[in-house]
Amino acid sequence: MRTQVAIIGAGPSGLLLGALLNKAGIDNIILERQSGDYVLGRIRAGVLEQVTVDLLDEVGVSKRLHQEGLVHGGFELLFAGKRHRIDLNQHTGGKNVVVYGQTEVTRDLMADRADKGLTTIYEADNVMVHDFDSTNPRVTYDKDGKSHTIECDFIAGCDGFHGVCRASVPKGAIKEYEKVYPFGWLGILADVPPVSHELIYAHTDHGFALCSMRSATRSRYYIQVPLSDKVEEWSDERFWKALKEHLDPEAQANLVTGPSIEKSIAPLRSFVAEPMRFGRMFLAGDAAHIVPPTGAKGLNLAATDVKYLGDAITEFYAEKSAAGIDNYSQRCLRRIWRAERFSWWFTSLMHQFPDAGGFGHKVQEAELDYLIHSEAASRSLAENYVGLPLNFGE
Repeated sequence: MRTQVAIIGAGPSGLLLGALLNKAGIDNIILERQSGDYVLGRIRAGVLEQVTVDLLDEVGVSKRLHQEGLVHGGFELLFAGKRHRIDLNQHTGGKNVVVYGQTEVTRDLMADRADKGLTTIYEADNVMVHDFDSTNPRVTYDKDGKSHTIECDFIAGCDGFHGVCRASVPKGAIKEYEKVYPFGWLGILADVPPVSHELIYAHTDHGFALCSMRSATRSRYYIQVPLSDKVEEWSDERFWKALKEHLDPEAQANLVTGPSIEKSIAPLRSFVAEPMRFGRMFLAGDAAHIVPPTGAKGLNLAATDVKYLGDAITEFYAEKSAAGIDNYSQRCLRRIWRAERFSWWFTSLMHQFPDAGGFGHKVQEAELDYLIHSEAASRSLAENYVGLPLNFGE
């Protein structure tokens, strides 16, 4: 087979890149090692920045998002037993975020790609990338007992943290930065109404908690747990009891409990790989960076990566210019490190750290108190939370 761009990974970043390239008239094939049902079974974040919403508008897959997504103009910080609202609209000139699950974004992009008859190859085994340091890269894979080769101009590595693309880069050509946090998030999904109409980020003596939602009837809740905990140790009853201990009296009274439909423990890490371009192969999304979920930046960063990459590849074909692909890594990393900083800061502020002690807890509360009483501090939090503009600082 021959295509212009071979995209490895059919998660939201790979699918969005495929949609952007198709809109520009650039042929692409997506390879995915899992089944489509498996990809849709991944439970991930659901807070979309305006930049991401705009990109989904651009490729024409946002109809359901606008019908079902929950527009949020603020969120609440809970500490010292009281809630305090951060008004995103007020501090950012009217900007919002939209709560719409990553699974639903993926579903919409999948359906659009299928409707247009674009090629996505699921359950592709033994995917390997070759000759990406030349002008004739290729991808090989096995399917249904046969070996296949895709010749292409470019390879886009949208295959996640454990994918083949970053792993195929020679060790001396890439540098990795990582911070592993000493706790995880125990999360459940349940068909119960949310405890509040906006997200609640809680900092308590018991640790961090987040009250979120996927719809007006489906809630997503998290509590901080030690990395040594196992999900099997947490019954639904135990989880609801622990969550209630993190909440203020009003939220406790409003909390509706029910059987979980998904339950998992996710470790937290900050990770960046530099650079993100290796000849004719590019990394995007989780293949190049991971953020702790506290700042809701993972999917949004992946979306801006593929926007930059889509523009760069389009420029290469339309204008015979390599300027965009030459600047891709630097442009992405500048935005990525800003989001990494914010996610690290927000995580450090809201969680209990085992070695911080009482002094560290009091300092966190003092900073939270400063945040809600300082116009400048509230504005900084709000503008980072809603997402910096695509061309910020350029």
